[in-house]
Amino acid sequence: MQSHFDQTVGNQSKIGHCRGVQLDFDLRSGPKSSSPPAAVPEVFRVVDLTRKIRELLEKGVGDVWVEGEVSNFKRHTSGHYYFTLKDSLSRLACTLFRGQADRLGQKSLGRLRDGVKVQLFGRISVYESQGNYQIIVQKVQECGEGALQAKFEELKQRLSGEGLFDPKRKRPLPKYPRRIGVVTSPTGAAIRDFLHVLHRRQRGISVVIYPTRVQGKGAAAEIAGALRALGVPASLGIEPVDVIVVTRGGGSLEDLWEFNEETVARAIADCPVPVVSAVGHEIDFTISDFVADLRAPTPSAAAEILSADSEELLRHLAQMSSRLSRSIGSRLDMIRQGLEGVLRTVLFSEPARRLREHQQTLDHLSEGLEREVTTWLQTRRLTLERIAGGLRFHSPERRISEAGHFLEVSKNAMWQRCDEGARRIRSCLEQKAAVLGALSPSAALARGYTLTLDPAGRVIRQAAALKEGDLLVTRFADGSVRSVVSPPPDGGGR
Repeated sequence: MQSHFDQTVGNQSKIGHCRGVQLDFDLRSGPKSSSPPAAVPEVFRVVDLTRKIRELLEKGVGDVWVEGEVSNFKRHTSGHYYFTLKDSLSRLACTLFRGQADRLGQKSLGRLRDGVKVQLFGRISVYESQGNYQIIVQKVQECGEGALQAKFEELKQRLSGEGLFDPKRKRPLPKYPRRIGVVTSPTGAAIRDFLHVLHRRQRGISVVIYPTRVQGKGAAAEIAGALRALGVPASLGIEPVDVIVVTRGGGSLEDLWEFNEETVARAIADCPVPVVSAVGHEIDFTISDFVADLRAPTPSAAAEILSADSEELLRHLAQMSSRLSRSIGSRLDMIRQGLEGVLRTVLFSEPARRLREHQQTLDHLSEGLEREVTTWLQTRRLTLERIAGGLRFHSPERRISEAGHFLEVSKNAMWQRCDEGARRIRSCLEQKAAVLGALSPSAALARGYTLTLDPAGRVIRQAAALKEGDLLVTRFADGSVRSVVSPPPDGGGR
């Protein structure tokens, strides 16, 4: 798979099929109208009409994928390519400019030859000088690659969103692996190239080959199973491997497709051992390349990465051995000179005198230490006594006793004030009750008076406020009676 396929092109919902486009336009300069046309219609120049058609096609159709058979293919001396894409019913002129052809590379250009069915991606336009519409080619791929490429891009974006391609999760490879597990076909050229380069550069590396199919339906499941098995070597009864290489030779997109399956990608991501992906040629990219801890452009490159050049390693070891010998010799000379100097010192010439001097020094130091310790202990004893006196003054028992006494005094004073206040309030209430009793309507009723009310409980103060038929309530000291207003017998006033 070529690297220029790694980017999603356009907004096509399905690669390999042209989008259906409805062109709704009016070549007249004015807006659409249901009124009869003007008496004098607008007349276009040929160039203006062609240019308008080109603008409408480029805006209305734009970038598309189209499929057909190549015919009349030729390369102009300018480096541009011209050909026709046809099917059983129609033909389409195609132009591939030199700059775009250089970017596509020989692999894509190799697909363009008469009689080959291909899929093209480009922009619909019009060659104004001849009035022919054409497609300006930007990408070329074999039929069938379009759907696979769309599937490749969808899976790539999804796994990338999950973080499977994150460089932070890539594990470093062992610098000098001792056992390498290889998942590949045992009969393919990839394993031969890998082993040849590996043992040419560094003999003694053990290689465990887990044979699988690397092409065709079901090969992805075998590859994923091999990765899981080598990741847990106890299930195979073998020693652990330091790194696993997933490899095969080059091929078309369909040939390499098993390495683009999700099951292989997740097996690589879940593998507890670092994985190197060496699938196809340098221009081929697969999903396994993005998930693996390292992508090698070819199987031979993977062998070079995992092995050290034996001759260079031996030279390096010889240099290190020489440097180590010189360093050890120099260090031994320094130690020897130091020992000789020590042997010439007073310590070895007069050991008894030096020992007595050290004993005297020790006695002086011990006396000084004893004095310092005694002084320090006295100072700390005085400090502790001051602290103890302060603690006794601030003793919790003393504080609690004083607080209890204060609370008892405060409680007695509070009860005394409460009793005095209650007596004052009781006397005041008795005086006010006597006044209210003297002014109470009940007192007047007890003296023989009555109180006349209307049904709403309002006091009737004037007879003029009554009319015939009004209901009255008359309250006495011992009860109340109801009455109705009626005119006097003589027909006089109320």
